[in-house]
Amino acid sequence: MVDERSPDNCSLMLRRKIVAICWLMAGGIAGGLAGRANAEEPSKPVSYSREIRPIFQAQCHGCHQPAKKGGGYVMTTHEGLMHGGESGEAAIVAGEPTRSALLGQITPVNNEAAMPKGKSPLSPAQIELVQRWIAEGAKDDSPASTRPQFDMEHPPVYPAPPVITSLDFSPDGELLAVSGYHEVLLLKSDGSGTVARLVGLAERIESAVFSPDGRLLAVSGGSPARMGELQIWDVAEKSLKFSVTIGYDTLYGASWSPNQKLIACGCPDNTVRAFDVESGKQLFFNGAHNDWVLDTTFSVNSDHLISVSRDMSMKLFHLETQRFIDNVTSITPGALKGGLNSITRHPARDELLVGGADGAPKIFKMVRDKARQIGDNSNQIREFSALPGRIYSVAYSRDGNRIVAGSSLDGKGEVRVYDANDGKQLMRAEVATGGIYSVAFRPDGTQVAAAGFDGQVRFYQVSDGSLIKEFLPIPIETAKVAGTDPPAAAVVGPVR
Repeated sequence: MVDERSPDNCSLMLRRKIVAICWLMAGGIAGGLAGRANAEEPSKPVSYSREIRPIFQAQCHGCHQPAKKGGGYVMTTHEGLMHGGESGEAAIVAGEPTRSALLGQITPVNNEAAMPKGKSPLSPAQIELVQRWIAEGAKDDSPASTRPQFDMEHPPVYPAPPVITSLDFSPDGELLAVSGYHEVLLLKSDGSGTVARLVGLAERIESAVFSPDGRLLAVSGGSPARMGELQIWDVAEKSLKFSVTIGYDTLYGASWSPNQKLIACGCPDNTVRAFDVESGKQLFFNGAHNDWVLDTTFSVNSDHLISVSRDMSMKLFHLETQRFIDNVTSITPGALKGGLNSITRHPARDELLVGGADGAPKIFKMVRDKARQIGDNSNQIREFSALPGRIYSVAYSRDGNRIVAGSSLDGKGEVRVYDANDGKQLMRAEVATGGIYSVAFRPDGTQVAAAGFDGQVRFYQVSDGSLIKEFLPIPIETAKVAGTDPPAAAVVGPVR
């Protein structure tokens, strides 16, 4: 056995330590030289598409876009951003930050900046980034696929029918709002003609719902993996009241509080949010869900908010305190067979109609009147016979006496109407050409509208289920328009 304390071995160990120290010193010197070399290298040019546009998208596009040209200034395109607004002064002079009016607008004085109006100033780091980009020549490096292509003067051209994800009749029964690609189509309620095309920034429209008085239209949607957008339109003026960009993915399930003071929506970041109708300011935020939130509704008194999610739960929130109150549905594993996609409230009572992956519409009490027991589902009032596949949309008739649900399975759709009080099925209609993603009662309750994958809007008679009318809400152009998205972009369906 070798004695490590012997002179020969001690000498060997010492030599090894010296070599190791030399290697460490050499590495440190080399690292220092490399660090100095890197520090002396010029930084990469600022990217408009990756660094500058996202800043303006989050803070400015709501007021400065083709549908709402605040001060005549459009910031959604590089050309408009450079040009400026009503003043005639160039907003950006490439290479000259001191002559660029935009920089002065976003630079705070005494912690206040002219823009973004009504919001906190941009951070010093964001302002420095904009300044650097201008100094470097204010170049546009945006891929063609991310550049805005449509506006109110240049609406989308459809080479194929759009998948329809939302239908809603105006309270007076005069209009029907239909989701399209980059737009909401306002039609005469009998489908006889187009009244307006409300073109916004969001490529994908997930919901479009009239306010209780019919004056406004709330639209939730976005551009997948880029932004979510909540739009509020003035129906009579056919103009955008305001737009709020939220997060980096599509928004779902817009709903109005009965007092018309708030608009709620669900988000794919697992949050539920609500916004002030007049200012667009976010007033409610809660992240109690564990998956995408797909739909929302308010209590009769506008004091509670209810949401459904892919996480197989329906949750109740108190608006004033922003607290999560309760899981309305059973949370016992296996009680639900999958996520919940749609929710609506009884017109006069705090009873909630939901539909989801198991195909069975259900009605629940909003407020629990029994202590929760393990495995119970005491809030459930009624379960209706199941539709084939997943339910994507449910609705109450205005008098609350009937419900309608639409589903999808294996490329086919189905619509059913039930008596809300005894659960009896009143009507059933099959669609062989694609799933049904949206249903709505005409205000007088005599008909239901249904639409989905094939882009056709269908009107059914509630009394006997007969098909009254089916039509495409938009003309289909056979020729592809240069610069537009390929045909597949017009037929993207729900991804839930």
